[in-house]
Amino acid sequence: MEQWLNLIQQIGFPIFVSFYLLHRLETKLEAIHNALVSLKVK
Repeated sequence: MEQWLNLIQQIGFPIFVSFYLLHRLETKLEAIHNALVSLKVK
């Protein structure tokens, strides 16, 4: 059981941080995309 907890601590936290950063990046890319689309329409 201790090995599983150690594995989750070592691998789970980096995965969580990666997903969090990807989510933030996705929202920023979506905002850039919307801005470019609105410039194209004008």
